Amino acid sequence: MKNQNYNRAFTPDKISELKNNEIFVFGSNLQGAHGGGAARVALNNFGAVWGQGVGLQGQSYAIPTMQGGVETIKPYVDEFIDFAHQHTELQFYVTRIGCGIAGFRDKDIAPLFTKAIELPNIILPKSFVEIIDNQ
Repeated sequence: MKNQNYNRAFTPDKISELKNNEIFVFGSNLQGAHGGGAARVALNNFGAVWGQGVGLQGQSYAIPTMQGGVETIKPYVDEFIDFAHQHTELQFYVTRIGCGIAGFRDKDIAPLFTKAIELPNIILPKSFVEIIDNQ
């Protein structure tokens, strides 16, 4: 069953540039050591700040994924969704946070973004939307 609330594009697999109002959302660690994966892309291209592991920084937004299980990630995802709800002038491209170096699977992380489906300024990976649709 296709989610009727999600009628927009999906996050591209590779993002190399953003418009002024676009934000790259990536998985990080609490220490803000953006050494690999999407965190490294955020650091090199989108203004992520070394040493800042949470929240908006330049044209990027960090969601910590390396500090424990899925239950430790959820509060940060909820905080991000609230932030996006308050900043409708921005468009957020969510990468497959937690599904690289952190070692989670899409099916573990995608359900955390169920509320994001309702916000038109949050763009999700196709795999996340498909998993949410099948819940």
